Amino acid sequence: MQRFNLSAWAITHQPLVLFMIIVLAGAGIYSYLNLGRAEDPSFTIKTMVVNAAWPGATAAEMEEQVADPIEKKLQELPWLDRIESYSRPGVTFIRVNLRDSTPPSEVRDLWYEVRKKVADIRGSLPAGILGPGYNDEFGDVYAALYMLSAEGMSPADLEDVAEDIRQRLLKVADVNKVDVIGAQAERIYIEFSHAKLATLGITPAQIFASVARQNEIVPGGSVDTTADRIGIRVSGAFKGIDAIAAVPVEAGGRTFRLGDIAEVRLGYEDPSPFMLREGGHAAIGVGVSIEDGENIITLGGAFDAAMAAIVAELPVGIEVVQVADQPHIVDESVSEFFQVFIEALVIVLVVSFLSLGLRTGLVVALSVPLVLAIVFVVMYASGMVLHRITLGALIIALGLLVDDAIIAIEMMVVKMEQGWDRAAAASYAWTSTAFPMLTGTLVTGAGFLPVGFAKSSSGEYAGGIFWVVGLALIVSWLVAVIFTPYLGFKLLPDFARRARHDPAAIYDTRTYRWLRAMVAACVRWRVTVVALTFAMLGVSIWAFGMVQQQFFPTSTRPELFLEMRMPEGTAIGASLATAEAAEKLLAGDPDIVTHTTYVGQGSPRFWLGLNPALPNPNFSQIVILTRDIEGRERVKARLDRAIADGA
Repeated sequence: MQRFNLSAWAITHQPLVLFMIIVLAGAGIYSYLNLGRAEDPSFTIKTMVVNAAWPGATAAEMEEQVADPIEKKLQELPWLDRIESYSRPGVTFIRVNLRDSTPPSEVRDLWYEVRKKVADIRGSLPAGILGPGYNDEFGDVYAALYMLSAEGMSPADLEDVAEDIRQRLLKVADVNKVDVIGAQAERIYIEFSHAKLATLGITPAQIFASVARQNEIVPGGSVDTTADRIGIRVSGAFKGIDAIAAVPVEAGGRTFRLGDIAEVRLGYEDPSPFMLREGGHAAIGVGVSIEDGENIITLGGAFDAAMAAIVAELPVGIEVVQVADQPHIVDESVSEFFQVFIEALVIVLVVSFLSLGLRTGLVVALSVPLVLAIVFVVMYASGMVLHRITLGALIIALGLLVDDAIIAIEMMVVKMEQGWDRAAAASYAWTSTAFPMLTGTLVTGAGFLPVGFAKSSSGEYAGGIFWVVGLALIVSWLVAVIFTPYLGFKLLPDFARRARHDPAAIYDTRTYRWLRAMVAACVRWRVTVVALTFAMLGVSIWAFGMVQQQFFPTSTRPELFLEMRMPEGTAIGASLATAEAAEKLLAGDPDIVTHTTYVGQGSPRFWLGLNPALPNPNFSQIVILTRDIEGRERVKARLDRAIADGA
């Protein structure tokens, strides 16, 4: 540290240092404005869902003949933690959970291994199995969720509107994907009377065979010309209800038209496995997810503009309601950071001005935005995002990053009061305190080291605390030894009148004498001090085990979830009736903005902490969006009373 003096270099290269301050400040502002925004840091959800259907099978058959063979094969998967399966008549769901310590870089390859292993035993599964299907996008979060409803419009027409909205939202920059949620599948039904068929001498099997033959796709061959090969296609594939009604059915030497002996009609899957309602009316959803690392606040404005244009062109009667608005939540989080930052900065300024004086405090205060500007530049260059973890880390660092600047400027003031000139006093901070400050900075940053390098989901989620705090501390040290001496050289007053011939005279005060006595007593009773230190450490470790621990903090979101789980085997119609009865409890509540009902499965993931429920006919969920936290608690209290009263 003696060979090269960074502080002296800063004093002797003042134009360059001033230029660096201006450039870094400008780059910091640019980086902050262009940093990605998100509610939570993205981390890998180490869960995959495998599902398979076998129409007509019992729950026991699904478990024994489908789920069990798949589970046994997947037990060979590396990094496997546990397998959870849920089977009901005709369908099974298998949740594959990897160990928390699984490297995120290997998860995608492991999901590919799941597909390969299940494909290896596909031939040994019972005939008639539909699937298996795979959902390895279990962790996708919808940044915006819109609900469409319209009185008198058929589900198919509403789905067409939703598909049109989907195509238009896909054109918004940085949108990853757009999904239509809750669409009702169309079906063509052939209904007949067994008595009528018996009179005509026709069996249901003959109807099924006639329909299958008519719709069967068979090769018709081809004809080669001198230049081209022309394929021959045997027409007859169904193109609508009329084509099915015209299918000939032969029985007893007679031919009947299907439409004359049965009713052919267009309808919807009945019962539907999943139903969605908004505000008490049937609805369909459109979910939008964005690319990782993008500024969700900017995209929120793009969503609003795109949806405003779309809604303006929709037919009269179609209502579009936004039930999840992550850009708004993130905007509030960033605004809260600014509020806390301003409060912390004011506190630092007041304390600095009161303890150090106006100009000395001003030098310390100027170092704070300069450190943050450099931190923002590095975060932007490294692809980091502003979210609740990095914002929290910046707030934590705010109370630490002024320490080095205070040490450097206080050392400069002391030396100037002892009669040193400005340049020598500014350079002395490097000579005497640069290495101790660096050591203290590294030790403080090392306190967050376990969070940054934890091989777990919590480390992946909260690891930004270490990187941001560590970065801020290192930058604060650089600012303290380069820019703070320059600022002190320019802004500190002339202490020549306070110069003393005795350098030790400034330490001959009541405060210093009291501090010296305390230090001397600690050295004299060093064994006792060390013993007390270890005792306090032991008490701290014991007390740490008493602190409640949880992965996610208590939610400050305004949503309230009302879940209804009926007895196993309950028809989805009964679940729908229960959900409709619950909706009546919410109607007209002034604290409720929207309430969205999901019957047959849970809500899609619209924030990272939400764990969607698997499809189940006996399950329904109402997501209630309240005006604020206080309103959420009032709604919860009212629902608790209504449920207790048997409503």
